[in-house]
Amino acid sequence: MKDNAKELEAPVLLAELWQLLMGAREVFGQERVFRRVVGLVLAELLTLGRHTVTQLMRTLGAVDCDWSAFYRLFSRGRFDEEALGAQLLRETLEHVDASAPYVVTVDGVRVPRSGRCVAGSSWWPAPNTAYFRRGLARAQRFVEIAWLTPEEKSYCRAVPLRWLPAVTAKSVPSSSTPCKEWEAGLHGLTWTRDQLNAQGRNATHLVGVLDGSYDTRGIWSALPANTTLIIRCAKNRALYALPKTAPGPPKRGRPALYGVRQPAPRAWLRPRKEMRTMTVRIRGRDRQLRYRVVGPVVVEGAPECPLFLLVIGGRTWRQGRKQKYRQPAYYLVNAKREADRWVLPFPVATLLVWAWQRWECEVAHRELKSALRIGDKQCWSALAALVAVQWGVWVYALYVLAAYRAWGITAGPRRQGGWYPHARRWSFSTLRQAFQAALWEYTDFHPLYARSLDKWLKKELWLTGLANALTDPAYI
Repeated sequence: MKDNAKELEAPVLLAELWQLLMGAREVFGQERVFRRVVGLVLAELLTLGRHTVTQLMRTLGAVDCDWSAFYRLFSRGRFDEEALGAQLLRETLEHVDASAPYVVTVDGVRVPRSGRCVAGSSWWPAPNTAYFRRGLARAQRFVEIAWLTPEEKSYCRAVPLRWLPAVTAKSVPSSSTPCKEWEAGLHGLTWTRDQLNAQGRNATHLVGVLDGSYDTRGIWSALPANTTLIIRCAKNRALYALPKTAPGPPKRGRPALYGVRQPAPRAWLRPRKEMRTMTVRIRGRDRQLRYRVVGPVVVEGAPECPLFLLVIGGRTWRQGRKQKYRQPAYYLVNAKREADRWVLPFPVATLLVWAWQRWECEVAHRELKSALRIGDKQCWSALAALVAVQWGVWVYALYVLAAYRAWGITAGPRRQGGWYPHARRWSFSTLRQAFQAALWEYTDFHPLYARSLDKWLKKELWLTGLANALTDPAYI
């Protein structure tokens, strides 16, 4: 490769990773524990097989060491997930202006488990079965709180801050208390708000982007202060208008909490001429969206929290010979009081971009399961079965945040191999290759086999010399 700047990318990348590790030094206490942590963080990059603890030790060349010391990192509480999540949040504040909102995504994720006795596991619908005949699979459920980086050329990244266990009452007993998914999500939002206040960011607005499983009365009624939620809702969600206040002295009895029942969200798609059109740029593409704002409205069980309904129309287009269709979407956003009326807390275009970028957390889930294999570690105690998963998430967050500091989002190295086109942003696979190149101290691709020589005689002599070298006792 002819790009001379690439030679400087690897040292900068390692320097950023080391700075993040040193920022978490105090959390681990003893120096020997911290050294094992550093070794395992680097081994996660270089391990090509299963990401078990013993395989990581084999990668480090520590096959003759005491393996129990590495397992105690997860089983004895030496990995403090909450403290490390708070440290990650403090690191991300360097990239968010005090006047800008702090955007997070909250989403549930299940980690597959093969054993029926793994702590925190239970039966869930299997994701890889036919939709007309769903099967069952064992898995552990977590709720992720991830920070969305500021946009760069319409791209962003999700950096996981915490994975909170959301085990059910019928799960195998573990160190976590059973709770519902929305309860774990509310706890994560409250924790993020408290951490921002502890860092002197009381005026920083917290924005949470959530999917439809969090549209419950418990979320809207216990919303933290200075927080805005963008939650996808069902097409038949029950909504009510604000109660009308009659002029004059108040009447006897309890005042009304709900107004007239409003049409279902799907009913606001018609008439089509009343919907507005907007063009937003997402991931390098201009997307035309038809939208409509309805409100303020309230939901049953949370009349003290006025909301706005954002209705996004569907779209049909052709790609080659195939016709594709995007389903309509409906979002609820808590309103903001301005003078004597309720208004949207942010412009519609900004809210729609954040709602679309929520998919970045799904990308992080896929990379965590496929690249880092977070469910591979053979830790079976009530504590370690959950902490071992949270360890992989923390390691992934270190990698992504280090790359974001070194390259941004749209910069970074090219993918190895001349047959790959240059991507608009770096992927986790490219990031992992860059880390490996930095640790192995090379930047360009080095072929294992040299090209064939022009003359067969010379090539035959070369093969003979190679065979002699392989059979020489000095090389065996």
